[in-house]
Amino acid sequence: MKFKILIADDEKGIREGLSESLESDGYDVVITEDGESAWKRYQKGDIDLAIIDLRMPGMNGDELLKRIKTVTEGIPVIVLTGHGTVKDAVEAMRNGAWDFLTKPVDIDRLSILVKRALNNRRRRIEHELLEEELERHRVNNAIIGASESLRRVFDTVERVAPTKASVLITGESGVGKELIADAVHRLSPRRDKPFIKVHCAALAESILESELFGHEKGAFTGATSLRRGKFELANEGTLFLDEIGEIDQNIQIKLLRVLQEKNFERVGGEDTVEVDIRLVTATNKDLKEEIEKKNFREDLYYRLNVVTIFVPPLRERKDDIPMLMNTFTKKFSEENSKPVEGIDEKARSCLFNYDWPGNVRELRNCIESAVVMCKGRFITEEDLPPTIRSTIEDGWIRIPSGTTLDKAEEIIIRETLAAQKGNKSIAAKVLNIGRKTLHRKLSDYDADVHKIIPPDELL
Repeated sequence: MKFKILIADDEKGIREGLSESLESDGYDVVITEDGESAWKRYQKGDIDLAIIDLRMPGMNGDELLKRIKTVTEGIPVIVLTGHGTVKDAVEAMRNGAWDFLTKPVDIDRLSILVKRALNNRRRRIEHELLEEELERHRVNNAIIGASESLRRVFDTVERVAPTKASVLITGESGVGKELIADAVHRLSPRRDKPFIKVHCAALAESILESELFGHEKGAFTGATSLRRGKFELANEGTLFLDEIGEIDQNIQIKLLRVLQEKNFERVGGEDTVEVDIRLVTATNKDLKEEIEKKNFREDLYYRLNVVTIFVPPLRERKDDIPMLMNTFTKKFSEENSKPVEGIDEKARSCLFNYDWPGNVRELRNCIESAVVMCKGRFITEEDLPPTIRSTIEDGWIRIPSGTTLDKAEEIIIRETLAAQKGNKSIAAKVLNIGRKTLHRKLSDYDADVHKIIPPDELL
């Protein structure tokens, strides 16, 4: 991040001398000759530190300092005066000044103060970003699972994370694409830099453009001050764009330019902003299909899709369900101060057999609900949400006590065939018997399939 410093002093020689010295230290410098012009310039919103003279015509330094601290508490202000009294120093510090220097200004001393103040500001910005990140990840965000398909995902993450390559994460909603993006950042050399997230589908086109690229004061109605966009805030770090398949063609063009040229202009602005970011995107759409439909630019797709990480749906990695169930049960039991120790066998079977169209997110919500509803030490099928509990009738075969083995076999075959809507081939596979064997047994039972499933429902 290249910091911008505002200098306000009515003496031309002093402000130009300070500007030259600070520019040689690598800072961007803006100079103004009085308090009014300094305040107008400050209101644009891109100043990181201000150096102001206490004695200026019109609005003096005291008033300017108070206004700056009222608007933005975190901006350091160094005040200058030719009247270095203790009273002036105490009053300036009371009003929020970072430090106080007398004229003639000791350039070496000023350089040290500026460096310290901006280092403090950098830490403050990073701390604020970290606090935001911690708040977003307040709930459990570990990538839980040990299935073979998930191990392949982990392997890809570990190999791509140390590189600069753009990453496209694909998969259904709820599979944990954001967690994979987070892992890519945490394992990268940029781990100590910002990790900024934007949910593209949640924002209208006009809002999304401003959110990504920022805007200048007056760029549109309501733009009362300059705002830095997510690209600018993510500089030197990672920017994660979720649901990238939802962005408008106009945004796609601007995004492509940023990836190619590594710079952009804020909305309503003319100044070029240089950025160095690692871009990670995610989508639950098939972008190749979107390209064929003319909804997504092919050139942008290849810029984003340097490395693809596909996160499989939960129904294709059911080996992970027991670990997820146990983790979520423990988490929500502690959060809700409930003495829930686990899940009984029947409920576990029900959860395992469900297809989870909402993936891990749906399972997580289901376990949270079950923990809240649980009256004892173990979650039962009665504690599960109705949509999940309904699978009990489909997944369980009830055989009355005292039933003979032959009759139990008939019940199992009938119920399995009914569950498969009369499809004998699938039923035979489920039962792990040959199709001819199934036909023979059905004949023996005199069990016409049409008595079980109406003809119009047969597959």
